[in-house]
Amino acid sequence: MRSMCSDMSSAGDQGDKMSKEIPPNVQHQIQQFQQLQQQYEMIVSQTQRIALEEREIDLALAELEKSNEEKVYKNVGSVMIKAERVKVIEELKSRKEDISVRKQSLERQEKRTGEKLKELQSKLQSLLAGKT
Repeated sequence: MRSMCSDMSSAGDQGDKMSKEIPPNVQHQIQQFQQLQQQYEMIVSQTQRIALEEREIDLALAELEKSNEEKVYKNVGSVMIKAERVKVIEELKSRKEDISVRKQSLERQEKRTGEKLKELQSKLQSLLAGKT
């Protein structure tokens, strides 16, 4: 435990030295890059979650389309209730449309944020290369 603490404090000392060597404007851009990177990761995570939900809806719709039952069960919170198959299909299709719009928006955000990240990374690399 102590060795970890001493390693961390020496790393902190190196970080202090590095921050003194790197101009404030470059430090600011590094912070922006890190924030943008976190934002990008959140967007990717949301996109994946939405895509998973969309696949689940597709599977549910496929099963409901195969069914001949007029009544089916659906989850409402932690309770299952009986509902008309046709209405459940309509609800799922509506939810899928909403998800599709959200997914497209997230994909556009992901693309824009990824492009900004690449630009900022390139800019930082050239700034830091000029520094050394």
